[in-house]
Amino acid sequence: MLQVEHLHVNYGAISAIKGISFTVPERSIVTLIGANGAGKTTTLRTISGLVKAESGKILFKGKDITSTPPHQIVSLGISQSPEGRMIFPELTVLENLKMGAYRRKDTKGIQEDMEYCFTVFPRLKERIKQAGGTLSGGEQQMLAIARALMSKPSLLLLDEPSLGIAPLLVKLIFEKIVEINRDLGTTMLLVEQNAAMALNIAHHAYVLETGEITLEGNARDLAQNEEVQKAYLGM
Repeated sequence: MLQVEHLHVNYGAISAIKGISFTVPERSIVTLIGANGAGKTTTLRTISGLVKAESGKILFKGKDITSTPPHQIVSLGISQSPEGRMIFPELTVLENLKMGAYRRKDTKGIQEDMEYCFTVFPRLKERIKQAGGTLSGGEQQMLAIARALMSKPSLLLLDEPSLGIAPLLVKLIFEKIVEINRDLGTTMLLVEQNAAMALNIAHHAYVLETGEITLEGNARDLAQNEEVQKAYLGM
């Protein structure tokens, strides 16, 4: 579904992404793991069109989207749940979800997808009239994922869903990510510092170090890799 080829991204004179290539097969969960500053978020933001690629190609369903503006990328079927959640704090849960469906016109489909989000995240239904900013960190993360789902993406980009969340809720959110992938067949590219969690739910994994992919393979196999265990799993 997604093919990244020889992608280079610079921030001024600093080279953030150094020619990485990877693929995300349809209906799979693929994870990018790596330390802070490895280039994981930059990779997602470049796929979303928020950061401009210096060179290389991003192909989505065979179509070159490297220079496509972000709003058109959403319409094509790529949605992002950003790092730090970035929900609209003044808007209610319902209004946040409606913002996710901003580019859609199919009222019936929007309602069905909202009901699905409430099935996956019942807490959001309980807090439907509450301002987003008053939710707990975990609830805001649920809202960020649900809002991204409201654009009906075929590819969901998840940036650090475990960041700043209580351990119990982290487990729940990762279970829900698996559930969404299974129920809707939504393809996912997951960026995550909690490598143990990410490798546990992903099908395939890539290790990103200072803008370069240093390892890749089946996620379960990488979890057994000595190098990965030492660097990312605290073993």
